[in-house]
Order: sequence, then C-alpha cells, then structure tokens
Amino acid sequence: MLTRREALFGTMTGAATAALMTAVTATPAKARAPAVDVNSLSRERVELVKPPFVHAHQQVATGGPKIVEFQLVVKEQPMVIDDEGTVMQAMTYNGSIPAPMMVVHEGDYIELTLINPESNEMPHNVDFHAATGALGGAALTHVNPGEQATLRFKADRAGTFVYHCAPEGMIPWHVVTGMSGTVMVLPREGLKDENGQPLHYDKIFYIGENDFYIPRDENGKFKNFESLGDSYSETLEVMRGLIPSHVVFNGKVGALTGDNALKANVGETVLFVHAQANRDTRPHLIGGHGDYVWELGKFNDTPAKDLETWFIRGGSAGAALYTFKQPGVYAYVNHNLIEAAELGATAHVMVEGEWDNDLMAQISPPGPIAIL
Repeated sequence: MLTRREALFGTMTGAATAALMTAVTATPAKARAPAVDVNSLSRERVELVKPPFVHAHQQVATGGPKIVEFQLVVKEQPMVIDDEGTVMQAMTYNGSIPAPMMVVHEGDYIELTLINPESNEMPHNVDFHAATGALGGAALTHVNPGEQATLRFKADRAGTFVYHCAPEGMIPWHVVTGMSGTVMVLPREGLKDENGQPLHYDKIFYIGENDFYIPRDENGKFKNFESLGDSYSETLEVMRGLIPSHVVFNGKVGALTGDNALKANVGETVLFVHAQANRDTRPHLIGGHGDYVWELGKFNDTPAKDLETWFIRGGSAGAALYTFKQPGVYAYVNHNLIEAAELGATAHVMVEGEWDNDLMAQISPPGPIAIL
C-alpha cells in the first residue's frame, strides 16, 4: 500500500532510477581509482553562513588541494515571503532562501553531508552543477526523512555554480519553494582581470533570486496551507501557468532593504554573486556598474568590463565586481522593472563616504521654468 507521501508525490524507485543507481554505485573493480590519493589530503570543516553573507575563505589558495567538509540540513517550514504576511510552505537547506554559499578552490574536494530529519515529509537530495557525474550527485544524495548521506566530488573547474534539490518527479516544486544555493570555486591564484593581473574583493554580497507561485483563494487573497503536502496540488497548478506571484531576492520581498540593506563604504570593492535556479534574470546596480563581470560565472573566462546590466541564465550563477565611488543608497534590481518594483526583486546597498562632485554634481536645484 502506498504511503500518503508516495500517493501525493511518487517514489524514487522507478526503472530509470534503479538503472542509474546501479551505474553510480559500481563495484571498486569497475570504478576508476582517483587521480589523487584523497586520504592523504588535509581536511577543513566549514560552518556555513546565512546569505547574503559568505563564510570566511582565502581568495588565493595556499598549499595544495584539500577536502572541504560542509553540512546541509533540510528544513521544511512555513516562511513569510512579503510584508502582507503571505506564507509559503517552504523547503530549504539550513533554513534559508537561498541556501548558503560554499566556497572552495579549483582542485579542492567538496564533501557534503546532507541530513533529512525524521520530522520532514519529503525525500530530498542535491544536484551540484559544479560536479561531474551521477546527476550532479542527486542520485547519490537521495535521503528519505530520517536519513543522511555524504557525497564527495572534485571541484575541477572554476566559477559560480547553482546547486538545487532534484528528486524524481518533483524537481520544479522543490526548486521554486526554496531549495537552491551556490558553490563558488575560485581559481587557486584568485581572480584575474583581462591582462592576468590580480583582482581582490573586500566583501561578497550573495543574492539568490527566487520566483514563487502562491495560490489565491476565490477572493484573490493568497492562500495559507496547513502543511507542505496540502499545498502541493494548487501550487503545481499555479507553477504550470509560468506566472510567478513573487520574484524576490533572498527569500522575501524587502529581505535586503530597510534595516536589512547591505552596507559598504566608498572605496570598497564588492563581489556580487547572483544566482537563479529557475528563470533568466538581468541584474543591474542603479548608480553603479559591473567593473568586471563573469556573466556566465566562469572565472577562467576573460571578464567583461563596465557593464550596465548583465544576464544570468536560469539554472546558473554569475559574478560582478564593483568598487563603490559615491555614497548614497544604491538599488540593486532585476532590470525587468515590473519584477523589481511590483513583485519584489530589489535590494538596497547603503554606501557611506565623501561625495565626489567630479563624478556627479547638481548644477541647479529644481525651480520655476525660466522663459527664454
């Protein structure tokens, strides 16, 4: 007899999944030995940090490759996603939307332990776009409630990469209710400009953009469901219309504005990392630029320079480096301005410092029109 969970959402035991699992759990005799003796590598355990911030890390690697240990705990929980109190039955890694960023260097190994507590309703896993093989690790990290699994993969290419939940038959639902994050793999020598000269950042602002699909009742009000399972069928119906009810940064309308605005100083260089696991987006910093932009998120590419707006494909993450030159409030937006102004895709950066009249100056204040 099917359980309530299986009846609602299907299972992970189909023929295709069984064949895949047979392939990816091959016996040692059929598996190629690692090129590096990973058992001889040093280990570093990293405590992940809630976005928009990122755990401490070196921009230039010291020493050889290492194993970097991370842990993600799946949290299924209701979350308020706007100032009107709209509640989404969310699925998250570590309780945040987006999920935390993991930073390593090219050649390092990521060792991720995924924990799915018994209290959860759903199976979960992780598909790492930075990984090679086995559905990005999704087949090897599949955990039912009450289980955990550990995956190791080599970060063999530099850049910014999305990771997300990808259980069979449920991928879109898990992604658009919160289950995506970012891995940043830095070159071992750090970031470089078009001439191969070093680039440095003072801080990272990690922006995770999400499209949410909240059903409405007969009066047009957003519905509040008692549980994750109860929300499924109506949420799926809205998702299939491809029109989001919310487009937000970091899990909520206004999550990075007001008291939660990002902060910087004139002269500071910020690396903006922007991820969108589902839809295309076009970041723009009003009053600033992308001094150096890795639009495709790949650090071994030559960065574009002086961009006004850049394009992030759905299912990817990109990076832009900017040194602030003027104080004030900067709006960082998705430059689909309808989504920015009406659906929530706006953040603010509060910058302190001295104004430079050479860059901008008001010649005369507003006043009556002079008839010439």
